[in-house]
Amino acid sequence: MQIDDTALSGVKVLTPRRFADARGWFTESWNRETLRAQGLDLDFVQDNHSLSRAAGTVRGLHYQRPPHAQAKLLRVIAGAILDVAVDVRRGSPTYGRWVAEELSAENGRQLLVPEGFLHGFVTRAPDTQVVYKCTDVYAPDCDGAVAWDDPEIGIDWGIDPETAVLSDKDRAAPRLSAWQSPFAWEDAQ
Repeated sequence: MQIDDTALSGVKVLTPRRFADARGWFTESWNRETLRAQGLDLDFVQDNHSLSRAAGTVRGLHYQRPPHAQAKLLRVIAGAILDVAVDVRRGSPTYGRWVAEELSAENGRQLLVPEGFLHGFVTRAPDTQVVYKCTDVYAPDCDGAVAWDDPEIGIDWGIDPETAVLSDKDRAAPRLSAWQSPFAWEDAQ
């Protein structure tokens, strides 16, 4: 498995090897020992699977605050997304900065988003399916969101904001400047 750093400390792109023959291909999408050997010791406790019918569906920017903060490992099994992570660790030298990676069923890439980051994605194709592992269970009382289209963050989602398909939660999310981050840079050190 190839593991690459991004411009944000802790956010990584994982590209599993694919072994192809006349039947198709095989890949090992996750292996605890392989990741541990690379310094990534993650205890995943929950798997999630989403289907987004329309291209231009935005899910995010979401987080789960402590004591149920989550790291996530995401991959696409049908379609394609632009996957985004935003550093919201108070005191971080990259606070408010974001990275985005194109994940698709075709390229097989995965994004590891650690605790202390907002996470979201926009679908690039209809009927896109995303599966992801989480290091903590979903806790509704710790769930939250920040506005996906906040100009202070300035994410280039590659879509017209007027046509984005959104949940009520995402439509009502506060701007970054009106939100108090529950994450601290020193907690990640």
